Amino acid sequence: FVTIAINSWLKTPPPAWYNAVGGFDWNQLAGTFLNTAPSSPDHIDNIHGNQAIWLFVVPEMGVFQDYTSTPERAFDQRFQVGKAYQLTVGIIGSGGGMLEGASMEIGLYYRNEAGQKVMIAATPVVYTEAQFPNNTRFVDYAVKIPTVRAGDPWAGRHIGLQLLSTIARLPATDPNNLEGGYWDLDNVRLTAVAAPEVQVSRVAGNLRVAWSSLVGAQYQVQISDNLGAWTNYGTPLLGTGGELSQLYPLAGNARAFFRVDATLLP
Repeated sequence: FVTIAINSWLKTPPPAWYNAVGGFDWNQLAGTFLNTAPSSPDHIDNIHGNQAIWLFVVPEMGVFQDYTSTPERAFDQRFQVGKAYQLTVGIIGSGGGMLEGASMEIGLYYRNEAGQKVMIAATPVVYTEAQFPNNTRFVDYAVKIPTVRAGDPWAGRHIGLQLLSTIARLPATDPNNLEGGYWDLDNVRLTAVAAPEVQVSRVAGNLRVAWSSLVGAQYQVQISDNLGAWTNYGTPLLGTGGELSQLYPLAGNARAFFRVDATLLP
């Protein structure tokens, strides 16, 4: 029914301070479990497949995956210039008597020349009864990074995914100690969308900036006078599957460069 093995993922290394309190070795603080039968009251109704991950609410406990996480180097994906990325994870809080305020995060990272993880972006997840009203349905959380540019330190680097318990390490007697319980994690999805090709034309006294869009993405026109510093122009637009555009008045404006930044929606 359960196993401490999680295919293709590695567990964070045990910190020096950790003692196997209560008989739990560090390696036992995360693993996979099978869903219960559909007739069972604790059956998870939107699980992807028939198994998911559990992750104990212990400081620094987590799982991660990148190019080095399996001997086969199966996860050989890189941050490509011109693409935006989103990591989405189904999460259930409340397991095992979890306390309100217990936290974790989902993050995207790369490894530098020394092999160290460098976090690019992370989304915090905080347990409240309102956010996780039951333990039979996963709630999606996502972390996003905008379109990768050639000058970004992570451009061309291998992609890293991390799911990490982020509660503070406090004495067991401290009333703010939130250790205890576990998260359920499922359906980890990494998606990417390419930055659109921009078409520019003149319409009366305006410059029309147009591009093709995808449903499920959000687009932001950005402007620069030197191709170095970019600022947002106008409001973000939701993808429709068709062409989107924004007008830029020519009167009174000097030369400008335009680009369109794409971001995936949860």
